[in-house]
Amino acid sequence: MANFKSLQMQLLEDVLRMGGGYVLNFSDRTFAEFFREELSIDIDDPKYSVMGGSKGKRMRYFLQNSPPTVVVKALKVLWQHREAAMERAGENETIPDVHRKMAALMQSIGGSWDYGVTSATPLAGVSQPKVAPEKVAALSSQFMALLNVEPHRRGYDFEKFLKELFNAYGMEARNPFRIRGEQIDGSFQLEGATYLLEAKWQNPLTNAADLRAFNGKIEEKAAWSRGLFISYSGFSEDGLFAFGRGKKVICMDGRDIYEALSRSIALDQVIIEKARQAASHGPIFKRVTDMLDHLKS
Repeated sequence: MANFKSLQMQLLEDVLRMGGGYVLNFSDRTFAEFFREELSIDIDDPKYSVMGGSKGKRMRYFLQNSPPTVVVKALKVLWQHREAAMERAGENETIPDVHRKMAALMQSIGGSWDYGVTSATPLAGVSQPKVAPEKVAALSSQFMALLNVEPHRRGYDFEKFLKELFNAYGMEARNPFRIRGEQIDGSFQLEGATYLLEAKWQNPLTNAADLRAFNGKIEEKAAWSRGLFISYSGFSEDGLFAFGRGKKVICMDGRDIYEALSRSIALDQVIIEKARQAASHGPIFKRVTDMLDHLKS
């Protein structure tokens, strides 16, 4: 089975326009005809409807549960269909750096990507990075590659990636260090404040207990210290509610990092806006996709 990770599936859903149960511009009839003629697959077989009968849900099941070689072939012919449909409609590509992302995804399941490389297309109106597009692309590839790292090394490699990410945006990140037996994953400078960092790559959502423990470390430091808690999997709603507001901690998850890199939004501006939102409105976790109107140059 291909068994794509969550961020990889999000990319495929964007590429195949799978919102609302749809897949590209297929009708139910042409969807079935496409799979039958191009792949010799009966996509109407009930086994593909385990998650639901819409085209999008059948596609998700197919992508996650089919042999990698079959998925590779399907994605290539689906891409050709997508390109032809976009050309007929006079549409331009809207997914930044899509060929590089698809190449990395295909490599993760033993396939290759035979199409051209395009440069990232930043989202109109949002702040642009202070680093070269090539560096942003390299960081994005490095982040996606973490999905294939062995679990016992992933946390260590995640910390290394974050240090490089922060330094790319001039935030003077430092290596992990210990204080009286406490493990602080690192620190960085932004707008005259020192941020202590805690980074976790784990399957469970981060809860209130983890947030309180980190906040306790921040409270023991200098008054100008703040905290950034990065949880790859995210935070439980109950945990965020129980932790409350009015703290010096803001939160970020793996999807935030993906969105910032893929949309070419400067990471320092993301953190500044998160802090501003927390100070003005109270929530310590505001998603990048919910702040796009504020992330303007």
